[in-house]
Amino acid sequence: METILTKSELSVPAEWTPQKAIWTAWPADADEWNGDLEAPRRDVAAMVRALAPANTVRVLANGAEAEASARASVGDVAEIVPARYGDIWLRDTGPIFARTGNGLIALRFKTNGWGGKFDLPGDDTIGDDFARFTGVPTRHFDFVLEGGAVEQDGDGTILTTRQTVLNTNRNVWSEAKAEAALKDAFGVEKIIWLDEGLNNDHTDGHIDNIARFAGPGRVVCQLPGGPDDPNAEILDNIARVLENVTDARGRKLEVIRIPSPGLVLNDRGEPAPASHVNFVIANGVVVMPVYGTRTQDAARDALQSIFPTRKVIALPSRGLLGAGGAGGGSFHCITLQEPL
Repeated sequence: METILTKSELSVPAEWTPQKAIWTAWPADADEWNGDLEAPRRDVAAMVRALAPANTVRVLANGAEAEASARASVGDVAEIVPARYGDIWLRDTGPIFARTGNGLIALRFKTNGWGGKFDLPGDDTIGDDFARFTGVPTRHFDFVLEGGAVEQDGDGTILTTRQTVLNTNRNVWSEAKAEAALKDAFGVEKIIWLDEGLNNDHTDGHIDNIARFAGPGRVVCQLPGGPDDPNAEILDNIARVLENVTDARGRKLEVIRIPSPGLVLNDRGEPAPASHVNFVIANGVVVMPVYGTRTQDAARDALQSIFPTRKVIALPSRGLLGAGGAGGGSFHCITLQEPL
């Protein structure tokens, strides 16, 4: 069902507001994971179990084998929902839920396989299917946008990157036109632009790997994890920009930096886009990805101080990080919250 609204009638809730459910998907296509489904499934299962005590968790499963595997692994703590999708990155292929005077609405944007790099059957339709699963009406937009490309504070401000949103492999438009489109779609007043994301990021620099809102006027980003951190200059530039801007309410941002994982090599010996800020905020808990680095305990402790009313749980995410064309993301990338 399609619905039409003016931008003043909707707002996207911040992720720390109460959630009705949190959704994820089960790795189902071995070809998308270098023939190894065990590693990403292990990471997804651990995340689901960490979320389940305080959250309703629903897991999409594509095909009979994936459904049976998901039920055997996490069916005791989560609802398994049969669905067709290309891969598990629901943050990008699913809808973005907004609140209106008449309830929730699913905002649906075009999907083009992250600029044509990973064009998989089902990724262009799972967003509408997802809206039907939740019984929420939709509003469609005629431009490409992934959910991991925009970070929202629920109070009129969006964080994003030029590297993604202005990339001609998504849309051919100016910064001014992109800004106008985002403001109209989400009912926000201000866009804060960062230049680029992490090196070797399959998504061309998604914001959820580099900077996250943690409350009104509060943003979490990262410190270089050591002298060999391949993203040191990028991380410092991010903090510099954030420390010199205000949000839609005129607040100077409080910028909180936690250690990055530093240099993380994937199974092929390549620097991987590992990030501790690709965490999931859910009811009562924050799940943070770790990669076996020396900074991970400090990052977890820092994040716990940022979210004192939630338990911060650090879980391995190397299986999701993958190598080559497989993986490339973490827990925030594979989840989608359904607000109350």
